[in-house]
Amino acid sequence: MSKTSKVVVLSGDGVGPEVTAEAVKVLNAVTTVRSRSNGVKIEFEEHKFGGCAIDATGVPFPDTTRAACEAADAILLGAVGGPQWPRAADPQDPSKGLGPRPEQGLLDLRKTLDLFANIRPMTFPASTLTSCSPLKEELVRDAEFIVLRELVGGIYFGKRSEEDAEGKAYDTMEYSVPEVERIARLAGVLASKARPPMAIHSIDKANVLATSRLWRRVVTDVISREFPKIKVQHHLVDSASMLMIKNPRALNGIVLTENMFGDILSDEASVIPGSLGLLPSASLNSTPSSDKLCRGLYEPIHGSAPDIAGQGIANPIGTILSAAMMLRYSLNMEREANIVELAVRRVLDSDELNGWSIRTKDLGGAATTVEVGDAVVRAVTPYAEGLNVEDRAVAAPLLLARPASRRGMTLCEKIIAHHAIGLAAPGDVKPGDMVCVGVDWTIASELTWKGMDKTYNAMGRPGVNRNDRFWLAVDHTVDPRIMDQAKPKELISTSELFAEEAHLVDFYRPNYTILHTEFYRERAQPGQLVIGADSHTCSAGAVGALSIGMGAADVVMPLVTGETWLQVPETVEIRFVNAPPFGIGGKDIILDVLRQLKRNTVAFERAVEYTGPGLKYMSCDARFACANMATEFGGIAGVFEGDEITAAYIAKRKSPEYKKNSLYFRADADAEYAESHIIDLSQVDSLVALHPSPDNVVHVDEVKMDLDGCFIGACTTAEEDLILAGLVLEAGLKRGLVPASHGNRRVTPGSVPILAKLRRLGLVDVYQRAGFVVGAPGCSYCLGIAADVAGDGEVWLSSQNRNFKNRMGPGSIANLASAATVAASSFNMSVTNPHDLLNLIDRERYTKMLDVWMDKAEDITVSEPNPELEETRGETISSRNTDGASSSSDEPTAQPVDASTLITGKVQRFEDNVDTDAIIPAQFMPGVSDEDLGTHAFQYYRPEFREKAAQGFDIIVGGIGFGS
Repeated sequence: MSKTSKVVVLSGDGVGPEVTAEAVKVLNAVTTVRSRSNGVKIEFEEHKFGGCAIDATGVPFPDTTRAACEAADAILLGAVGGPQWPRAADPQDPSKGLGPRPEQGLLDLRKTLDLFANIRPMTFPASTLTSCSPLKEELVRDAEFIVLRELVGGIYFGKRSEEDAEGKAYDTMEYSVPEVERIARLAGVLASKARPPMAIHSIDKANVLATSRLWRRVVTDVISREFPKIKVQHHLVDSASMLMIKNPRALNGIVLTENMFGDILSDEASVIPGSLGLLPSASLNSTPSSDKLCRGLYEPIHGSAPDIAGQGIANPIGTILSAAMMLRYSLNMEREANIVELAVRRVLDSDELNGWSIRTKDLGGAATTVEVGDAVVRAVTPYAEGLNVEDRAVAAPLLLARPASRRGMTLCEKIIAHHAIGLAAPGDVKPGDMVCVGVDWTIASELTWKGMDKTYNAMGRPGVNRNDRFWLAVDHTVDPRIMDQAKPKELISTSELFAEEAHLVDFYRPNYTILHTEFYRERAQPGQLVIGADSHTCSAGAVGALSIGMGAADVVMPLVTGETWLQVPETVEIRFVNAPPFGIGGKDIILDVLRQLKRNTVAFERAVEYTGPGLKYMSCDARFACANMATEFGGIAGVFEGDEITAAYIAKRKSPEYKKNSLYFRADADAEYAESHIIDLSQVDSLVALHPSPDNVVHVDEVKMDLDGCFIGACTTAEEDLILAGLVLEAGLKRGLVPASHGNRRVTPGSVPILAKLRRLGLVDVYQRAGFVVGAPGCSYCLGIAADVAGDGEVWLSSQNRNFKNRMGPGSIANLASAATVAASSFNMSVTNPHDLLNLIDRERYTKMLDVWMDKAEDITVSEPNPELEETRGETISSRNTDGASSSSDEPTAQPVDASTLITGKVQRFEDNVDTDAIIPAQFMPGVSDEDLGTHAFQYYRPEFREKAAQGFDIIVGGIGFGS
């Protein structure tokens, strides 16, 4: 439904007109795009206020401005005041004293509109801005709180007297129960909306002031009665002011305070980010809700800055973020507020975090006020276009009970059913059904995009379904050492051009992240359906998404249309029980699964579902390795039940856009699994998968092998693994172990954020002291086609996921193990059990480094699939099976053979488990044409293949697992 909102702009004094112009520019950019979908518009009306109003009318808050503000939905304020005010009331008669102060207009505006609550977030709009703080970076990192200040009561509005003849003056602090109740209630609402809910830190001086004792009692009563799940902690104001500097993270949540204390503390908090130009604020007249919006005054926390006014160098970010708060609280445009904040993050973040590093002088940059505003417009536009597409999708309400006639389904079947288009009632699916499904995300690397681009070009470059739901990361072929080479330059260019053409939101430049790493960490959600042009797309199953890898051309269809066809697979259950020993993570667990069940057997061409009571002992990073290597197991996907641990992991994400769409399904008790197998985690130990197969697994103590190289990295190796391996190395160094002088050692973290955390923890230094070269994030030795290539005959121990022939380089010999085992083996360059070094690790310190994920479990709502059913149309799932792929119950009908359709030739027979690396070695991908690819077919695996094909042996008969 279309709506026009009225916003009064009070540009005010000093730099106010410059910064409000940029905020209005951003709001216009957002609404210009969004109005095409929802018809929403914002009308801006400029009025004089503050010093400029005094000069024009004699008063800071003229009646015309007052009337406009009272009629507006929201007010955007620039800045008020300057050294030229107050002026003499009568320049000709000094005895008449001074005229009005501009700030008096601000107090009057707040009182007129009853703006009783001031909200000032203390946050870093971009991750890399922590270095700008005057406090130590380790103190302010992850500090994020909201100062909620009561604004129209207390000492600022109490009875007062200026100095009298006896030399006395006084101010009176007064508060009533209703005044405290309404600000406490707003604190409860804001704390409850956050995921996870925020704590409330209530600030007072109850050891001295009567009003503070009333404040403390009323806040406690309101929160305990109306918000029983919200934690409240009371602080004395002097203690809180010290804590804000000593350990600001201790105040994370809502800092609830009365007027004067809030004035002081909010100004103190504004120093933490290092620039007054960064932070926004909102003053509200009621508690905002979806059905009752509130009028608000939105302004940056900085003053009028007369010393830089007119120079075009003022930082507009605080005002732009204030405009985002206006969208959220007064205009019911929460999603639009979120994308403005995302755009600001993109503009401010450094290049290493995939940002643009466009900053004004106060943040160490050289951009002008206008250039920053233009950059935010450029960044926010693709996000707004993505919202328009999202509007076309009809979000199904949560279905909390299974329909009576619906068959029992596995978790994977439920995700497919939920995404199915046109299912017949009651909305279930079964193995063998061919189903059209809506797809949440598509993903690709620069290597696979090259192949996708051929198909996309053949289709006439039709555009993408959602520019905000395609994740494109440049990771496979890149390394800073080879950026001048033709192949990576061409692949990067092709990806960059498409990202610009399609206005992609999630395009990641070279060596920012391995394709799967940050996608799992920052985007995928439980219950989603992901299609990717990479066999390890299944990695996102770690957070409960059904994530399936397909061929490059096949992924173009959901990229363009948002839909694809899936044949519902059978599901095999891997049920984990008991707790693993310390130091045993996801890599050893999946190697044990492969040891017991073997590759391309029970999981072959099936979805793998990881369940059981053992999940509560597995972090999301541990789950990641198991989901990632579901493809080595033989599965098309590997999915974990989303649970409270998943929810806590996702809750750490900055943007609500990437944590609000989670769907927590559970397999039904009567679900039909093709097979079910129990893995006792308490029996898992450190293992090694010997060359050339991931299921050739033995205990580490059985391996007596000298090594030429040790590699810790690849997508399989998550942040948790890298931290543990670093601590293993640290323990070895402290014990006096010295890295052998021979051999290669390399560690390649999965993403820049992970590398940054390792650096903060001091573990990059540990790796380097242990003889490791720290590489730029990318596939590195795991693929062996960029700068890192293992030599012919070299024996390596690696934490990657594949050890096929030639995987790390032609003629190389790869063996797989956990990062901890590789770390322990790196000292003497021989395979070594990490057990002794693991026992030396301070477990409490390790847990702290992991951010204590076990202690932050989030409540979840388990629901049922709720697809859009097609009950009236004749074409149902059953008819699709009849017309298309046959279901397992169909009886084949003999058909006469047309001799002209027969293909004849000589056969080249291949054994079982011929992998994709054997078919086309990765260094020859993607090829310039099909003919070019053909010249490298089976180049290392069967060199005579091409010659025999030319001799007429042109029919391939593959064994089980061909192309896996």
